[in-house]
Amino acid sequence: MNNLVIKRPVISEKSFALAGTGVYVFLVTAAANKKIVATQVHEMYKVDVEEVRIINIPGKIKRAGRKLGKRSDIKKALVKVKKGQKIAIFEEEAKEEDKKAKVKTEKEKVEKTEIEAEKK
Repeated sequence: MNNLVIKRPVISEKSFALAGTGVYVFLVTAAANKKIVATQVHEMYKVDVEEVRIINIPGKIKRAGRKLGKRSDIKKALVKVKKGQKIAIFEEEAKEEDKKAKVKTEKEKVEKTEIEAEKK
């Protein structure tokens, strides 16, 4: 299969929440169908696919002055894998997000103690 239909994984809060339940979200080409997506996810990530759902999102019409334009249409695939299997990309991104959140809370704690010290 030289023609890949999977463009990239969707990185968002909602997709990470779904990844916790075993459902992963990918952007796919307009020509993609459930069977092709399932086989390519299986080949690329070495996981067993249980279910594939496809969502077509029409592009919004936007205006810039008097000119009208249209954003591109998007097609997403929600891929459910067998219980106990994971796709590493989503796990790595989640770990990075956790690290950023920990650093942010540590900075807030330091700032809070500095403010309390200045008050005394």
